[in-house]
Amino acid sequence: MKENNLSIKTIVAIGIGAAVFVILGRFASIPTGIPNSNIETTYAFLALMSIIFGPVAGGLIGLIGHALKDLIFYGSIWWSWVVVSLLVGFLIGLASKSIDIESGEFGTKKIITFNIVQVIVQAIGWFLVAPSLDILIYAEPANKVFLQGLVVGISNMVTVAVIGTLLLLLYAKTRSQKGSLDKE
Repeated sequence: MKENNLSIKTIVAIGIGAAVFVILGRFASIPTGIPNSNIETTYAFLALMSIIFGPVAGGLIGLIGHALKDLIFYGSIWWSWVVVSLLVGFLIGLASKSIDIESGEFGTKKIITFNIVQVIVQAIGWFLVAPSLDILIYAEPANKVFLQGLVVGISNMVTVAVIGTLLLLLYAKTRSQKGSLDKE
């Protein structure tokens, strides 16, 4: 599914993916008690789409979906976090070739690879990039934004590890495995 140029299928996936990101962000998130910090299912879905459609689609789904969510539900876009959603989608998408979910195989080695990648990517995004941009762009207090980044980062790592891995396992089962008699 991943091609060098944006196919119609990928463009449609970006549009639908961004819309689902908005819906999940609004209706499938749980407040943590830390201001503006939720346990999100959006990143499990973003990881799925990034692995299926690659880094460009993943980055654009994160960018467009998060920007629209902020604009619709909060009235303005919090760009520091939108940038992290773009990075998370793009960087997880870079692992799509090595994971090769279209092969129909998503065993232990690929699950471990996926989770190592997503944990590293989200640690960089939520522990470093988001708080730093919050301070630089919005002059937010460092102790507040690093706490938010820590809570959001850990919760996203866990939701992607659990829900994202399950989504990818289910998706892989819909693909024909190598050597299968099924023809696509």
